[in-house]
Amino acid sequence: MIRRYAPTLHTLRTEQVLFIVFAAVTLLSLLGALYTEEWLLAAAPAAVLLGYLTLVDFRKVFYLMLFCLPLSTEWVFPNGFGTDLPTEPLIVGLMLVFVVYALRHSDALQKEFLLHPVTLLLLLHWGWTIVPLLNSGNPVISLKFFLAKSWYLITFYFLAGYVLRGEREIRRFFWLIFASLIATVLIVLARHAGHGFSFESVYRVLSPFYRNHVSYAAIMAVFFPFVWFVRQWYPKGSWQRWVLAGALAVLFVAIQLSFTRAAILAVFLSVGVYFVVRLRLVKVALILSVVVVTGAIGWMSSQNTYLDYAPDYERTISHTRFDNLLEATAQGEDISTMERFYRWVAGFNMVSERPLAGFGPGNFLEQYKAYTVSGFRTYVSHNPERSGIHCYYLMIAVEQGLPGLLFFLLPSFALLLYGENLYHRLSDKHSRQAVMMLLLSFTTILILCIINDLIETDKIGSFFFLIMAMLVNMDIAARRKPDPTP
Repeated sequence: MIRRYAPTLHTLRTEQVLFIVFAAVTLLSLLGALYTEEWLLAAAPAAVLLGYLTLVDFRKVFYLMLFCLPLSTEWVFPNGFGTDLPTEPLIVGLMLVFVVYALRHSDALQKEFLLHPVTLLLLLHWGWTIVPLLNSGNPVISLKFFLAKSWYLITFYFLAGYVLRGEREIRRFFWLIFASLIATVLIVLARHAGHGFSFESVYRVLSPFYRNHVSYAAIMAVFFPFVWFVRQWYPKGSWQRWVLAGALAVLFVAIQLSFTRAAILAVFLSVGVYFVVRLRLVKVALILSVVVVTGAIGWMSSQNTYLDYAPDYERTISHTRFDNLLEATAQGEDISTMERFYRWVAGFNMVSERPLAGFGPGNFLEQYKAYTVSGFRTYVSHNPERSGIHCYYLMIAVEQGLPGLLFFLLPSFALLLYGENLYHRLSDKHSRQAVMMLLLSFTTILILCIINDLIETDKIGSFFFLIMAMLVNMDIAARRKPDPTP
């Protein structure tokens, strides 16, 4: 009898100790928050619980992180250190736990996943960032970039590849993101309605969920294909189908009212991408895109033709009406568009100077002013908000050299080609829809990156790697079983 009850008494004592420790942490954190007025200290008990849960079952914390992606907010501490809360601490914590778990369990990741061409090309892209880091003008900034890239890749690709393997996991992924995203969209729309849905007020109604209207519109555009296709997974008349049909309308209206040109265009271009995949034209589209971009750059740089497109400093202004903004964009008089040209010109000059190793990850902002051309200067060229180059592809070429750009494009293009092939190999309707929605969402990100820097943000960069992981898992499943369920 003594032996039978001894473990129970030991467990009871352990639970009592844990309860006392947790109560002490809670009390001290609340007192510390009241004394210092640093209210984040009050979140310490939640952090302790999350830490415990991460050690016990990190899958649940992974799903919690997914739910928090649309809810995350940018937080800057008094010492100037900035982070995204609560997502970035969760991302880093999950990375550390999963690395330890993978080292102790050799079967944590499928061999086919690790040796998949997309995985190998992603590792090449990741590994190359070390080369420009060694050549960086500011190694500290470049090291921070490399670390951020590391926890994004490990958490959103490798950990996601471990967790999001089957139909149940993919559906759970969808509903978690959907629930928090649609909640933020409805809150923003309600606030925006109080300002008459005006163009100039959209910037004031996004806090605390979104830094700017680009981030807000981008995540909606990226998630739009998910809602469109998942809706078709449920029978007509079901509550899920009705909810998702209503959500489609809400997202479509919200994207229009975000007044973000790139997101609006990306949604409509995804219709064309759908037919490109259906007609097996992905390879042709990629080759044509590279030829057109290369030709345009060559033409603009020959005999300094780009100087003919310099803006009129006095006429290049910001606008308070979206229709005026579109008209000004077409006439080269919109300040945000022309400021992009100002930085792009500087970026091309920087690539010309260091085409191989670049200036180092994260170093564009610190060094681009010396490479600008005064003819493209605008009223906001002093850049008080310290924003980037507004073209992710050019940013990589500047900071990581042309090889860095190539190593980013290779896994992206490979995923599109494997996805197209997978779509035509499958016969199951739901599986084909799952592949198509992932491809459309992924190409939306690639389109948005033409005039934005988004891969290093939690709201969009997460999707970039998550989609890759899910498509690679589906490709592996299709090779094992001719007709898998998504």
